[in-house]
Amino acid sequence: MKLRFPKVIVAVLALAAPAFAERLDFPKDGLESRIEFWKKVYTQYGEKDVIIHDRINVNLIYDIASPDDVRSRISTVQRALKEIRDNLDTPENLSSIGKQVRDTIVSNSVPLTPAALDELFENVHTQLGIKERFRDGVIRSGRYVDAFREIFAKENIPVEIALLPLVESSFENRSLSKVGAAGIWQFTRGTGRLYMNVNRKLDERLDPSKATVAAARLLRGNYDALGSWPVAITAYNHGRGGMMRAQGAVGADITTIIKDYRGPLFGYASMNFYTEFLAAVEVYQSYEQYFGQLTLDTPTMKTAAAKAAASKTAAKPRVQTAKASPADRYKVRKGDTLWDIAQKFGLSIGDLMDKNNLRNSAIHAGQLLLVK
Repeated sequence: MKLRFPKVIVAVLALAAPAFAERLDFPKDGLESRIEFWKKVYTQYGEKDVIIHDRINVNLIYDIASPDDVRSRISTVQRALKEIRDNLDTPENLSSIGKQVRDTIVSNSVPLTPAALDELFENVHTQLGIKERFRDGVIRSGRYVDAFREIFAKENIPVEIALLPLVESSFENRSLSKVGAAGIWQFTRGTGRLYMNVNRKLDERLDPSKATVAAARLLRGNYDALGSWPVAITAYNHGRGGMMRAQGAVGADITTIIKDYRGPLFGYASMNFYTEFLAAVEVYQSYEQYFGQLTLDTPTMKTAAAKAAASKTAAKPRVQTAKASPADRYKVRKGDTLWDIAQKFGLSIGDLMDKNNLRNSAIHAGQLLLVK
């Protein structure tokens, strides 16, 4: 079987040189290869592309498989790695696939030693492309990103971090992930309760405004405890205590932490979280080069300036009728949350719940809600 090695899109990637990359707050020295890998995940490989690569040297890409043949292709890569190890002194004896894999390893500056090849064999990893999801996240960001930046600026947090939902949720206000995280900022229930109301009646993780303020408070606390934004961002995934242990083990430099720290819970996700963020911001700032012209969604969260302008032209309050008319009701659509509906009709979540005698924030498609 011939391996389908990825084509490198040099021209497009070379065009992206955003000012963000120069900020001292977000160093990337020694992380360039990781950033390039995640840019490929976001822009080059889609939902039917399974990247077979090294878990540590993530940009060492062996093959691109489909979901149907990924297992057989992983086996082919592992056989090639074993073949290379067995023929370190006689590379001329390698099969064509063995030679291709060997060339890929050498081009990524990984030494051809027995120990290194044993590690490569153990660290064969897969990553699904998310080109479509990332593009959709860029479009959805239009609903929120200006308001998120304003909140972060007020908290004296670099406004670029307002794009972190591109990594967390693709700006999708998800009710619940498979690991129990909810909302655009993907707070777990336990962490969410430290900053918001999260209970049977009300789950403010699904309120983008309150969740963003909570995320800002969490990130500010991380920074105050850890002393750098790269480590504070990583702590959003790995936890503040976990990153304090990492700093205690190998020092405060994020590149050193990623390269050398091997705590029991510091796995693939934590190791890559900061570089995923860097790549996401770079792609976002040049998204037209990757996805063409996109029409971003209309803002659903108003900035202070927008609220001030709206207050000047606010219409007179409508007279309420005693009996609710069809126009006073809203039929819940798939994907709606109480916050989305409350924003649409100028209500608070509490008001909406009171109008409909809701005991908690759970709603379902097809449900009729009083909104006026």
